[in-house]
Amino acid sequence: MERQIKPIYEALDTGSNKSAIVACNKLLKKQPKNDLVKTLKALALVRSQKVEESLILCDEVLAAKPTNDAVLTAMMHVLRGLGRHKDMVTMFEEAYKQQPNNEDLAAQTFFANVRILNWKAAQQIATRMHKQFHEDRYIYWSVISAILQANEPTTEPNMRTLLYKLAHRLVTSSPTPSYVNADRFHLHLSILRELELFDEARTLLESDIGKNICAASLSCNEIRRDIWRRQGLLEEEGTKAELRITEQNDRNWLEFLSVLDATFASLTSFKSDEQPDESAKTKCSSHAAKTEELFTKMALEEGHKDRSALLALLELEKRARIHGVSNDPNRLVDLMKRYFEEIGSKACCYEDLKPYLALEGEDAARWKSFLQSLTPSFASNNDLWRLINSHKLLRQNLSSDDLTIGAETDRATLYTQQYLEGLKLGAALPPTELQPADDLALLAGNVFVTLWKISSDEKYLYNAVALLEFALTKSKQSFHTRLMLIRIYRLLGAPSMALEHYRIMHIKQVEHDTLSHFVLSRSSTFSLAASGDLTLATECIESSQIYISNTQDTGEYIARAFTGEKYSQIPEFIIFEDRLENSLQRDLIKIEHLRMRLSHEAISSDIIDMELIELKFIFDRLHHDNRDFEILADYQPRASQKFNEQTLLFDKTEGPGWLTTFLKVYIRAFQQGSDLDDTVEEKLLIGDRPKHTSGQNKLTLKDRLRQRTDEELVELTPDELTFVNYATALADWLEPYHDHARPPPSVVLAEAAKLAEQKTGHPLKGVEIPPKNGNGNANGSAKKDEEAPPITEAPELVVRFFDDMKTRFEAVKDASSPSLTLHVASLIQEAFLLFIVETLRFKTPSVVKVHKLGALVQHFKPIRTNALAVLREVSSILLKRSEQDGTAEQRKSFVDACSPTTDLNIDHDFVLGVAKKITDSRKKVTEGVAKGIARVCTSYP
Repeated sequence: MERQIKPIYEALDTGSNKSAIVACNKLLKKQPKNDLVKTLKALALVRSQKVEESLILCDEVLAAKPTNDAVLTAMMHVLRGLGRHKDMVTMFEEAYKQQPNNEDLAAQTFFANVRILNWKAAQQIATRMHKQFHEDRYIYWSVISAILQANEPTTEPNMRTLLYKLAHRLVTSSPTPSYVNADRFHLHLSILRELELFDEARTLLESDIGKNICAASLSCNEIRRDIWRRQGLLEEEGTKAELRITEQNDRNWLEFLSVLDATFASLTSFKSDEQPDESAKTKCSSHAAKTEELFTKMALEEGHKDRSALLALLELEKRARIHGVSNDPNRLVDLMKRYFEEIGSKACCYEDLKPYLALEGEDAARWKSFLQSLTPSFASNNDLWRLINSHKLLRQNLSSDDLTIGAETDRATLYTQQYLEGLKLGAALPPTELQPADDLALLAGNVFVTLWKISSDEKYLYNAVALLEFALTKSKQSFHTRLMLIRIYRLLGAPSMALEHYRIMHIKQVEHDTLSHFVLSRSSTFSLAASGDLTLATECIESSQIYISNTQDTGEYIARAFTGEKYSQIPEFIIFEDRLENSLQRDLIKIEHLRMRLSHEAISSDIIDMELIELKFIFDRLHHDNRDFEILADYQPRASQKFNEQTLLFDKTEGPGWLTTFLKVYIRAFQQGSDLDDTVEEKLLIGDRPKHTSGQNKLTLKDRLRQRTDEELVELTPDELTFVNYATALADWLEPYHDHARPPPSVVLAEAAKLAEQKTGHPLKGVEIPPKNGNGNANGSAKKDEEAPPITEAPELVVRFFDDMKTRFEAVKDASSPSLTLHVASLIQEAFLLFIVETLRFKTPSVVKVHKLGALVQHFKPIRTNALAVLREVSSILLKRSEQDGTAEQRKSFVDACSPTTDLNIDHDFVLGVAKKITDSRKKVTEGVAKGIARVCTSYP
């Protein structure tokens, strides 16, 4: 048998699913009751996207209650592919019941619960395993399961305390002490911290073994510090940290922070509404003097070799000022000058000093004078870094009065000149290395963006692009430069250039969650899906793979952490999984992909039903925003907007409010256009429903979809708000007619069962086809005899929407950048497609006739006709614009605007090449959107 099964495994391993199915069929003819072959065939079917056929085999194997390890392992993959994790738990539980002495089955049952985060059951199984198999690690499996159950948001406070007390009892009753393993020790400490059993914790921590563990384990040392802080032992911890710094030469920054916390402990111990007395201030001043002496001595000894002591002196003075115990008003700036003199030749200098740059009055003047007195030098990399850091530090404290067009133009020229001069230092570097002068180009890019914001003149963005593209020829690996270009290209309406730079960075794994917003935020604006170009739609799918692999892999990582007793890692894996599973970016991408999909695929009931189910799952998530905006090289002054805010497309960022608003629009539209209600959905849904993490909401889904808040709407552009108002009015108007015409659940289920039986030859599990009545129809269709709701005219907002948006389009069609023009055009197209979704049910003549809705359909015709007319005109205007965008005149205009850059020895032909790429990109997107709109008009005449 093993020899016959082997080719099936090999076919599955190589992705030859068809071959695997054929081999399984041959074996099943001879052995029709072989559960392993059935399971392998089900797995091949799942991987071939033949879900309905795999379900039948899957249910047959589950009904047999298998115990064979090979069958259970294969079924685990099948059920995971179907999203039936609860069935996986049931399968292992049944196997364990049949073989209660099988330790491996017990562990598999435990891990099945772990994978679905069912901590209550996991804790009970682990406790049983310890009693049965007498292995110590199962006690700790039970302990961590109890803690994780306690930490779930739905756990009541009283139950949380009880669970921690249970965990404490289990740890203390273990035959072996927790300190035999660092992770067990960490678990024990976390329980004592939660229950505030500080005396017990202190006994453990002050033992020789406890000290050794904390010295070797960062996680244990972190929890030790927190316990000391909660006990108010800041001074004691500071004394110990001082010894570790001086005697053990420990340069961990956390040790310096412990000393600083201890220094001001006499003042921070007071409550927020209490004023420290003079004795406390005197004590703090005395302590501060000793700390200053310690750090000063260290700084003298170490100089520029280690910056910890110098940075600690700065932090000491900053805190002394905050607490009113500083004795020298000049000391902070003196320390900053000293720090720059010692560390100014290192790249970290600017970020280190940034927290101390909020200077005013005399301090600001002295600091500015010091930086301006520095003599620029290009003699070495160290001199170049001192120059770069001085520019960054000076720029950070510029006032709004300093940000004039003339002054910023001079700065841009200076930074560019010095960048070109600094390139000589890196002339011999291999192409894989970064140029030491790169940050000067980034500084110039920041300045050009500020000039654009001040003047609204795109020529400054052209100069930024020309300089940054030139910088990339010298530093191909500079991702800061590429991210800056991505933002600017989207502002300029050149999305293909932005995507090109994004793809060159080779974004991988979780970076898709943190960085994909750079190209996918409001990407439907630039989508050419309607014309058949699925580039951006494909990027949406590729960027979403991390969320699929997270669902499949993180449970395995957690299981491995249990096996390896890495208990400190388990909560981190769970948090990681939760942040990805409920990622804001994940669902923003979903909405953007949906908007592209509707413009590309023919709108049908299948699409509506499938998208409705998925969007309803998304709607109940409590989202985490994992997007990284800080990664942008931001060297803008404190007095102005950050670079991220300056370069946001349409000055708005898609956030939770934007997502919620568009979810409401599409869920409501799809709900009205679908025959699925909760009853039908429950019967037909394959796989487990995702957990709801948004808490209890007493309002029905229908009521929540109608809610609108200012916090949500503020994230929309004015044009998006107009679209949402139109969508709301359209849904309000058509809702009663959808409710009247929608078939009863019994009829919908009967039709689904019939289709499933035709497709697979087997009846749909759990669904019975109701008997037919005398007219040959399934019972429940009598709804057609009800009176139709009174027919009302379309709301004025719906009737006038396309004319109003045409006026808006006319106002923006000649904008220098096509981005806003495309934004308005794509929203007009989207509004039309939403109208198609909302009226799809009434397209069938028999439905209109049976439900007496002919008068309603007559109201659709003028709206549809007007919408098509507006769309065709918009398409025509965009086509004409695209012809202008790609001309030699446009390229010449770009090059002429870049004269400040080309005059500084950046090659004219190079800038012309950049101009050609931008104008070609603009032409492509404008022409593509125009043709897409025309195609939509043809598809829905």
